[in-house]
Amino acid sequence: MSEPTDFISAYFSYIGETEAPMTFHRWACITVLGAWIGRDYNFRFGHFNIKPNLYAMLMGTAGSRKTTAIKIASRLIAKAGYTSIAADRTTKEKFLLDLSGAGDIIVDSHGKKSEQEILEENIFGDSKLNHIPEMLIAADEFNTFIGNGNIEFLSMLGVLWDHEGPFKNKVKNSSSVEVIDPYVSILAGNTPTGFSLAFPSEAIGQGIFSRLVLVHGEATGKKIAFPELPTEQITKDIIDLLHAIKSIAIGAAEITPTAKAMMKEIYDTNPSAGLLDVRFDSYLSRRFSQLIKLCLILSAASLRNRIEECDVVYANTILTHTEHSMSKALGEFGKAKHSDTSHKLVAILESSMVPLTLKELWMQLHNDLDDI
Repeated sequence: MSEPTDFISAYFSYIGETEAPMTFHRWACITVLGAWIGRDYNFRFGHFNIKPNLYAMLMGTAGSRKTTAIKIASRLIAKAGYTSIAADRTTKEKFLLDLSGAGDIIVDSHGKKSEQEILEENIFGDSKLNHIPEMLIAADEFNTFIGNGNIEFLSMLGVLWDHEGPFKNKVKNSSSVEVIDPYVSILAGNTPTGFSLAFPSEAIGQGIFSRLVLVHGEATGKKIAFPELPTEQITKDIIDLLHAIKSIAIGAAEITPTAKAMMKEIYDTNPSAGLLDVRFDSYLSRRFSQLIKLCLILSAASLRNRIEECDVVYANTILTHTEHSMSKALGEFGKAKHSDTSHKLVAILESSMVPLTLKELWMQLHNDLDDI
């Protein structure tokens, strides 16, 4: 049998048999590949460029092996030479320092400059640092990385998902800091309970929440006492493949006319309209951008800088499959007793061309409520 020539097939051969759900491994694979490719590969989208970074959060109960999927993927690109992986725990200010490349500047034999000293010198964006502001947050325990309810940090990460140009931020003592063209990817793990602690309820419908792909997975029940390590040759082959991808995925991606027509049809028909959970209204507004990001990653995974029909089909299949379980991933987070019914009621009223009586409304809502 011939060796796999695309990265995703090679990756599944690399990981072998594990106890983690395959959906966790698939999203871990494509997310770290998006981080590896970097901001130099993009899709021209009107006045903007869409880049292949993703924010994916693996959601499951304790023991569903989220950590396994995250660590295998992040350690692989680290072996290939990727060094821009965020610390296990950090602050908003320190994260910006690390993103800019200024976080580990040595000034003398006595140690490092403090964060505040560097901020006051406005060292962000200094071309002398020769640093590319890219960062992968590979946090198998997302709450450990960011803390509970850190709305400022969460909001900043939401902005960085698709930010172009300089990112400016004011911190302590009104020091102005700047990072040029930041590129951030997130591969994190959480449980529904942990998610409710990390994300305040007001995060629904805005910022990072609308940019997260929530990947639900359940324990597979597999028991593998002694997982096998990949051979040195398999490891070398997949690392070589990563470097080949990096050399090809550069500049603006091309797209075939058929692939473009398929993407337009997906956009027009909105295949995820069935995701009626009101908590994902803001996510759906960015669904097409998520699709383009996946198409970029999948084209690069096949050693192409051109999006083809097969990429669109694969990307839309992955996204649609994942979206069907996103409500389950959240559990009861942000779900008031009758929030779904309230949303349904408003939608009925807005779509009606004439006033509706209480009896007519009750006919459409009687399955959702206990009494009139």
